[in-house]
Amino acid sequence: MMTSFMTTFMGSATNLALPSIGREFSSSALVLSWIVSGFILAAAAFLLPMGRAADIVGRKRVFLLGTVGFTALTLLCGLAWSNATIVLFRICQGIAASMIYATGMAILSSVIPADRRGKAMGLAVTATYTGLSVGPVLGGVMCQYLGWRSIFYFTALTGTATVGFARSRMPGEWTGADGETFDIPGSVLYMTGLVAVLYGMSTISRTPWGWQVLMLGVALLIGFVAYEMRTVHPLMNLRLFRHNVTFGFSNLAAMLNYGSTFAIAFLISLYLQVILDYSPQAAGFVLLSQPIIMAIFSSCAGALSDRIEPRIVASLGMGLNALGLFNFVFLGEDTAVWMIVANLVLIGFGYALFSSPNTNAIMGSVEERFYGVAASTVSTMRMIGMAMSMAIVTLFLAFFIGNETLHQSSPVMLMKSFRISFVVFSILCLGGVFASLARGRVRAK
Repeated sequence: MMTSFMTTFMGSATNLALPSIGREFSSSALVLSWIVSGFILAAAAFLLPMGRAADIVGRKRVFLLGTVGFTALTLLCGLAWSNATIVLFRICQGIAASMIYATGMAILSSVIPADRRGKAMGLAVTATYTGLSVGPVLGGVMCQYLGWRSIFYFTALTGTATVGFARSRMPGEWTGADGETFDIPGSVLYMTGLVAVLYGMSTISRTPWGWQVLMLGVALLIGFVAYEMRTVHPLMNLRLFRHNVTFGFSNLAAMLNYGSTFAIAFLISLYLQVILDYSPQAAGFVLLSQPIIMAIFSSCAGALSDRIEPRIVASLGMGLNALGLFNFVFLGEDTAVWMIVANLVLIGFGYALFSSPNTNAIMGSVEERFYGVAASTVSTMRMIGMAMSMAIVTLFLAFFIGNETLHQSSPVMLMKSFRISFVVFSILCLGGVFASLARGRVRAK
């Protein structure tokens, strides 16, 4: 729960700090998007290999190493002196974060009985959303009065405390594939293919070779699938997707949900501070409305999914997300702030209904020996969705804004990139509703 809070607090607070970072380093909108995208892309690429490594060498060991690395790199982000260094440190920070993401739910599933797993995951998700709630408010205040670097220093201090607690209060070790071999060829194919797809997608509109990189990535991922189906100890057990409908569609729903909703905070933060000229503190209070609802209702939704089919609860939540995203398509320079807050509340409630029940459905659809694989897979789908969300935003920012600095860009063109992004996100989220409904019954299994 502490690492869930720490990682999400820093992410949400960083969104508030982007305009301030842009002013200090004279950053373009594209560079600012890569401060977020670099972290997400690295985490997505390394999460699955880290999950597999944790199953072999020990989940606690990888969890602790990731927490230490994340803390040290967070401090370096606060000490960054240029656009290049902060993007580089954020990419490395994403690699460390992947170790945390790959092991947290697996450790939780290893020690919590099945009949209480939904409630426990709800509490873990509540910690995540508490970090998302505190981030905009505390991050906005710190950014306004102490500077954007204070956000990273505070998170590094929190990480130091987390390392101390983890070393003293987590006895034992957990492995799910002790003695098996690590799939190096599969890892290389997966990581290079995923990075190529997401990077190519985000550069199509501004480079002549974006399509080639994208196609190369697709080819590498096809090769990854073909290789994984033949290897004895695969990086990702693709047979779970072939023979377990609940597992496959639940992961697809997770990817589409995060792919359609993750960039909301990034876009609305820019809208409030650049278009409406809000201070970081004021923008933080507006953005607070979504994660605080997520934090309040996530635990209840997780417990509810212990009694009611997760498919029903999660699909309802994703439907609310789709409605909220569609409402943002009509965002304008004169939109009332109370309407933005009301829509963020709607999306926050939908998010809460979806996240914990969906994770509960995934972990409940596999045997105990696959907990590590399942946990790292759902985290991978989440991170791929996040990276896809930012790639879509980066694509439209590059098309409409180009390399202009954020505060010199045309408000009209900036608003066009926002609206088209929300159109694409609405369509993705609607597709996720159908994927969620198609997963079938978990209770029957």
